[in-house]
Amino acid sequence: MASTLAESASNLCKKEIVRPVANFSPSLWGEQFINFAFENELAENYAKEIEGLKKEVSSMLTATGKDMVETMNLIDTLERLGVSYHFENEIEELLERFFNLNINYADEAYDLYTVALHFRLFRQHGYRISSDIFKKFIEQNGKFKDTIKSDARGLLSLYEAAYLRVHGEDILEDALAFTTDNLKSMAPNLSSTHGKQVAHALEQCIHFGNPRIEARNFISIYQEDESKNEMLLRFAKLDYNSLQMLHKKELYEVSRWWKDLDLVSKLPYARDRVVECFFWAMGVYHEPQYSVARIMLTKTIAMTSIIDDTYDAYGTVEELEIFTEAIMRWDINEIYRLPEYIKPFYSALLNLYEQFDEELSKEGRSYAVHYAKEALKELVRTYHVEAKWFIEGYLPPFSEYMSNALITCTYVYHTTTSLLGIKSITEEEFEWLSNKPKMLVASLIICRLVDDIATYEVEKERGQIATGIESYMKENGVPKEVAVDKFFEMVLNLKEDWRITNVYMLRIGGNLCESFARHPRSNRGIPWPGSSEYVLTTALVSGIL
Repeated sequence: MASTLAESASNLCKKEIVRPVANFSPSLWGEQFINFAFENELAENYAKEIEGLKKEVSSMLTATGKDMVETMNLIDTLERLGVSYHFENEIEELLERFFNLNINYADEAYDLYTVALHFRLFRQHGYRISSDIFKKFIEQNGKFKDTIKSDARGLLSLYEAAYLRVHGEDILEDALAFTTDNLKSMAPNLSSTHGKQVAHALEQCIHFGNPRIEARNFISIYQEDESKNEMLLRFAKLDYNSLQMLHKKELYEVSRWWKDLDLVSKLPYARDRVVECFFWAMGVYHEPQYSVARIMLTKTIAMTSIIDDTYDAYGTVEELEIFTEAIMRWDINEIYRLPEYIKPFYSALLNLYEQFDEELSKEGRSYAVHYAKEALKELVRTYHVEAKWFIEGYLPPFSEYMSNALITCTYVYHTTTSLLGIKSITEEEFEWLSNKPKMLVASLIICRLVDDIATYEVEKERGQIATGIESYMKENGVPKEVAVDKFFEMVLNLKEDWRITNVYMLRIGGNLCESFARHPRSNRGIPWPGSSEYVLTTALVSGIL
């Protein structure tokens, strides 16, 4: 029976087949990370000095007699320098205490910078602070006061705070437009340090940024600030370099695994993007305690990328039917039915999950692998539907497209696999996630719409008609520009709802709520990292000492 199936698959592959090959560019990185050598002595030296500096910073945070304004400024500096993860408990205790003080921000003692900073920090940490605190800066005619137009520091603080708005907060909608216009006009005349900060914020607000890139950028700006704290600067640089060494070590491990699989030579139609996959995982969680989780997530993203390319850029209808069935059955004996080119990948995929199962079984968490497999099967089924649409030239109605595309955006699968390596996540919480709570659905929609905007032209060149933009254009009788604007509008509305629901759930408690709120960075605007050599090199390679 097996030989008959093998002959059938072999005959299928021998037929003349026209494949929609995508012709992806090769990897930018070569053997750069495979050749990385971890310097144990240097890492130990970093760790020793960091521990001493941590004690000093902790003392600064908890010092008696320090007022709220000064402490909130310190918390903001620590977060922007990328070192606040060392002091999560201390910061949460301080914020809870400060919030319960019920400060009267209408008092003249609180200027625009301070009010906006406190608003942003409280909302970032899930506290329901009202936007009414900004009414003191509004004239009776509903416009912002002219007196704050020249306050560059305050305007920048308000600009960043405005990104934490929710539906119905017209005052923050107006604040974003007001601050954007004024900051753009004053930026060329600002001092070098402040000008750089404003220019960066206008291009990329804090809330939508990748944490490691934002930290790297702020460290560069902070070191030019005349009022900087030299100890904090030293601490931030050491910690960045120390954490970067760990990331490089992880990337070495992932790169060696990827090279040993040798899927790039066996599947030349697929993307060679394991470094970019790691960068994506680093955007989910960069902290050292998530090292194992980061490696697991990177491997699953890399494998998903190959599956995506097989459905999107290579397989025929008949081949994909067989491959889909093989994934559903999840049995190594299915390999005999598969076309020759995909057999090495199928074997590697099943082997990877066996390794996950062995590792997590030691912790009594093999249930996590079950949920990851089920999420992958769901993803493959929707990839199959999408591939048939493409090959058959079918353009579905927008609602049908979105129903399928919310899964093909990969966020259900990758949110699930991002939790594989987190020991605190229970089976009940995986079950909750598998039922697709509203906060996850909002992330799926954001990711799908942003991705559709970004990839529309490329997919159009490849002859792909079953895209979200095309479906929306046809159904509503509008040109591309209108469809794109509508997609952006939907994304922004969802971001407003998602981020506040997300952080408020964090205040309710629960391991998974906390992990999801802190980690999958849909609110950071990075559904898939670009392959910009500059951005990735800054985050992964360039030291700062």
